[in-house]
Amino acid sequence: MDKQILKQVILENQAEIATKPLYRRSCDLENMGYVFVGVRRAGKSYTLFQRIQQMIEAGHRIEEVLYISFEDERLNGFEQADFQRLMEAYSELFDHKPMLFLDEIQNINGWEKFARRMADGKYTIYITGSNAKMLSREIMTTLGGRFLEKDIYPFSLNEVLGYRQIPYNPHKLLTTQGRSKAIKAYDEYVNWGGLPESIDQVSKRDYLSSTYQKIYLGDIATRNQINNITALRLMIKKVAESVCQPISYNRLANIVSTISGKVTVPTIVSYVNYCEDAWLLLRLRNIAVALSEKESICKYYFVDNGILNLFLMDGKTALLENVVAMQLFRLFGHDRENDTVWFYNSNGHEVDFYVPEKKWAIQVCYAMGDEDTAKREISALTKLPKVLECTRRTIFTYDEERTISDEYGTIEVIPTWKWLLENL
Repeated sequence: MDKQILKQVILENQAEIATKPLYRRSCDLENMGYVFVGVRRAGKSYTLFQRIQQMIEAGHRIEEVLYISFEDERLNGFEQADFQRLMEAYSELFDHKPMLFLDEIQNINGWEKFARRMADGKYTIYITGSNAKMLSREIMTTLGGRFLEKDIYPFSLNEVLGYRQIPYNPHKLLTTQGRSKAIKAYDEYVNWGGLPESIDQVSKRDYLSSTYQKIYLGDIATRNQINNITALRLMIKKVAESVCQPISYNRLANIVSTISGKVTVPTIVSYVNYCEDAWLLLRLRNIAVALSEKESICKYYFVDNGILNLFLMDGKTALLENVVAMQLFRLFGHDRENDTVWFYNSNGHEVDFYVPEKKWAIQVCYAMGDEDTAKREISALTKLPKVLECTRRTIFTYDEERTISDEYGTIEVIPTWKWLLENL
């Protein structure tokens, strides 16, 4: 890699980042190296920019910043050996020990060894990537505990309102105008998600479709050398149509095979794993079954409602449940072994979410107006305390609110928007 190109990239990035306008997200960080991971366009780069600006405000100089995006086409062909050339190029420009900000570093094989060497040398270093494999056990072992992981999700509803400068404090929500603005933004959020760059788009569907194509073709198909693109596309479509329901590898393999030719269960397992690696899908397991079923029959949620909505015709219930799932993952965390949020399904009795840490059981129901629907949702929450400890039981709706009493206490019926605004 030519050092002159590296110098040019370093200097141009410094000039751009120092004055880049940003919406500041809440992001509490300790004094350690970080790996920021999340789906493409969730805002990882902007989190790096925000951190850079915070450090400049704290007294650092922009000349101390070495920011590189490995999706910059000028760095095509960058290899592991070029990391040393990068450091040499910076040293020839500045007499500082740089703070390293390395964006989409998963594109470079062997990056983790360089990151470990820099951390051992007491460099300040922040890294982003769009691949959950970056945080695999093997890589984290190589990094030697020098880094903390930070999941970067698309905007929460609070962040959407903050970005659009829509007040959402209790007093504003009591006024007709204040409430209508917040509810309109909530409705848009449920349907089109929170990818930061999508918010200002006039044609949101076009933007989201383009983003999905980059994830589907680039981060999943090309990266994993998938030849049967049709099978992958059909599998993702079927998962989207099944968001609210558990689905097995066997069923996915059978459905895809009827359309695209024979696809084996191991192939489907690999495809699902690739989608998780790219942060397109997040898995939820059943707390009520044995290990084999925990792994093979799961629920899957999409990291952003806008992408999910590309596949749905009338998906208001699925979209609302997906919003709740993502907020629970923000609050309680999510990784490949996720044991913080579950669903419950046993003997025909299903509860959408269960959070063991809070002993909290949750149902999602778009509307409770239909008597049979209300009875079904309430029944699930009246039965669960017989098998799992529940100190809180909640039904999240689109915009209904009341309380229901039974022998185990109270079931809250809460508008999802109200809960979203109370958290994060």
